Amino acid sequence: MSESWRDRKFPNTLVLFDVDGTLTPARKTVTPEILEILKVLRKHLVIGFVGGSDLKKQKEQLGSDVIKNFDFAFSENGLTAFRLGQELASQNFINWIGEEKYIKIANFILKYIANLEIPKKRGTFIEFRNGMINVSPIGRDCSVEERNEFEEYDKIHNIRPKFVEVLRKEFSDYGLTFSIGGQISFDVFPTGWDKTYCLRHIESEGFTTIHFFGDKTFEGGNDYEIYNHPKVIGHSVSSPDDTIRELKQLFSI
Repeated sequence: MSESWRDRKFPNTLVLFDVDGTLTPARKTVTPEILEILKVLRKHLVIGFVGGSDLKKQKEQLGSDVIKNFDFAFSENGLTAFRLGQELASQNFINWIGEEKYIKIANFILKYIANLEIPKKRGTFIEFRNGMINVSPIGRDCSVEERNEFEEYDKIHNIRPKFVEVLRKEFSDYGLTFSIGGQISFDVFPTGWDKTYCLRHIESEGFTTIHFFGDKTFEGGNDYEIYNHPKVIGHSVSSPDDTIRELKQLFSI
């Protein structure tokens, strides 16, 4: 057991949370109720979040003090990571894939979106992050209302699943994983750089129990791999309110 957690009632237990749809509504801010239950939970055990977005977006959703309010902060699936406020080693997608391959896949994605017949298109179709790229057929600059509209349209027409299937076939030799998350986009990253990547940062901590809460736990969802990891106890939730119910029931808080 790490000396860092000796003040906790259960110092060998870690609880990890997805962000969108688990701690917050998709791309919206956290509620005081969630922050309060996390504060109480942290007195009992160790807590952390793991999300595909970069730290800037996670601060917008979880608050500017997010690194202080969690023991572990895993941005971009843990490719950018913090332990008790201290930054850990990071990884870089562009160095891994190389400029030539990146340009090929970026050009293909943009051509595909250009030919895609959907009701609305906005801006920022590819968002480059430290450990991945995020692809949005409608564009990340869409409004909240447009985001909700696209989500419903996608459920009927499978825009993202079809897009991902084409990319898997076209770039089958690139060693990439394509993972659908949130309402409007999917992530592209090296295989193995899914949310299980964050577990590399805690291997030496001595945790005997690791819980994970997420909403995209289905196959192809960006919580699927960590939810099904043999060292993790997975909990599938449908909303922040559902997360609160599960936590109260599981930990009697």
